[in-house]
Amino acid sequence: MIENILEAFTQPFMQRALITGLFIGVLLAALGVFVLIKKMAFFGDGVAHASLAGIAIGLLAGIEPLYIAIIYAVAIALAMYWLEKRSRLSSDAVIGIFFTASLALGVLLLSFQQSYQPDLISFLFGNILSVTTTEAIMIVLISLAALISLVLLWRRLSLLVFDNVQAQLQGFKVQALSIFLYVVMAIAIVLGVKLIGVILVSALLIIPPATSKLWARSFRGLIRGSIILVLVIVFFGLLISYGLDLPSGAVIVLVGFLIFIFTLLFKSFLKTQN
Repeated sequence: MIENILEAFTQPFMQRALITGLFIGVLLAALGVFVLIKKMAFFGDGVAHASLAGIAIGLLAGIEPLYIAIIYAVAIALAMYWLEKRSRLSSDAVIGIFFTASLALGVLLLSFQQSYQPDLISFLFGNILSVTTTEAIMIVLISLAALISLVLLWRRLSLLVFDNVQAQLQGFKVQALSIFLYVVMAIAIVLGVKLIGVILVSALLIIPPATSKLWARSFRGLIRGSIILVLVIVFFGLLISYGLDLPSGAVIVLVGFLIFIFTLLFKSFLKTQN
């Protein structure tokens, strides 16, 4: 069994998948803590689906789709933020408008591709095992830069999501911090789309912190638990998908879901014993 595990990760494509999966997983899990507290789960879905239009534009223009998708997703995230602040529309309504319009635009543009169906399936569900060395380096570097930024701004961002008014009273630039959070989330989500797809990426944003919240007794505990969980989810998800020859993105998400359900049931069982 151990030999099979070691053999799996001697493959270059598995090494790239593991490294990129762990880096983007940690970034999404860390951001997911803020998403959970601010109740922004729908934002993750909205940006992920909107990024499909950016991917399609990149494909038609003959440019690396990931770069265009990042630019497009950041633009959409900023537009969402601006409309939330400047209009009477609720955040759900704003996200829903951009979600559906960008998804429709992405599907329309992809229909002009000869390989429309395979491309669409790949982008919708991801293909972490197909990550190239260049893509892996780019994903790791961007994820690392984003994680360092989060660490440096952690105290300010934490206060922002817990108590916006107090953050203002302490002299923090609340608007700049909010925009930063939106932009970093958009970038992280697009990187995640490359690995596990438009439909599944928000799972890594939500499941680890949601599972951690069942046990965590402090904010730091919530963060640590979320990061540890995503490392476990990505590692075993990749291992199981390799061993059983199953779609990696789907297996990663299902491993996370099963851990969440087990944790929930075990927590409920302990309550009944007290």
